[in-house]
Amino acid sequence: MSATIDPHARFPMFYSNPAIRLLATHPRWTVSGQLGDDPDSKGKAPIDVRALLDTGRIRGAWKNDENCLVTLDELTDRLPEAANSTFYLHGHTDGLLVIDVEPGCPSETAANLLALPDILYCEISMSGHGYHLVVALPKNFYELTAAANKRVLREAHGWYEILIDHWVTFTRKPIGEEVISLAGKIDLKAAQFASVDELYASLAETAQASSSAATEVTTSTQPPEIKAGQQVIDRTLALSAQRFKTLEQFGGDQSRYEFSVLGVLYRQMRVQLVLFSFVHRSTYSDSDHAWLLYQAAMKVLPSRPKHNERRNGRPFLLDRAAAMVAAASSS
Repeated sequence: MSATIDPHARFPMFYSNPAIRLLATHPRWTVSGQLGDDPDSKGKAPIDVRALLDTGRIRGAWKNDENCLVTLDELTDRLPEAANSTFYLHGHTDGLLVIDVEPGCPSETAANLLALPDILYCEISMSGHGYHLVVALPKNFYELTAAANKRVLREAHGWYEILIDHWVTFTRKPIGEEVISLAGKIDLKAAQFASVDELYASLAETAQASSSAATEVTTSTQPPEIKAGQQVIDRTLALSAQRFKTLEQFGGDQSRYEFSVLGVLYRQMRVQLVLFSFVHRSTYSDSDHAWLLYQAAMKVLPSRPKHNERRNGRPFLLDRAAAMVAAASSS
């Protein structure tokens, strides 16, 4: 290691962090930079660090394993002046995920994410205005399998994303004390997300609904007669009442708010349907699920013009309910 540059002394919070040390032994580390005159790489292209160290050749990493990459200790020892430390994350096996907060993320949302109690490591991202937050795999990670099989879960506005199976370019630069202090004042009980589990559930449910076509669940043109249907709806509403978030917690985004309400209702409704199917020795079709979810949602969600529109030949909210049922059925 260079006598004049010691990365461990320069970035002590990074190299001593237990989560980073957990990843350090995996031969999936390199540096990111620009490849030749390629403007599209934007200085973020992962380099084949094996070729760089052995021959001095600069080329892009063509595999994300020891064929191109090294451990963090070898990278640090042989390239102490590297501008960054880049890692290929396998969330499923590493047991960690990275929340990538973009520079355009609203300050209140960014503060909420920084205030989450489950963060193991945090830093400023390459832009200088975003953040990387390393967190443990959420407890509900495998509950929504369509999401668990994705490489990235993105927020609808592009404000933040969860990296699951992806490159992460660590700058190793700590977030300023002022920013951390502001985040520490966030009341998580009133915030959009109180935990990483809640954040993951929000993005995972959106991913599941978008990955399953609503048309996979066909529904009748008129509300069907469903045994104990009103009882299912009443119990679902009663048991879900304290779980709903507010429209303000979604920054006024009605689509995200409505999807969250549908998710809360359906999680509780599925439990009730199992109970009632046992009591009444009956079965409930996917169409029944969609209609019951739609009817429950209509009692909770404020009416808006979009609800008068039709999707796939049925009311907008019924179509959204069918999409959620399709997603759950495929998981």
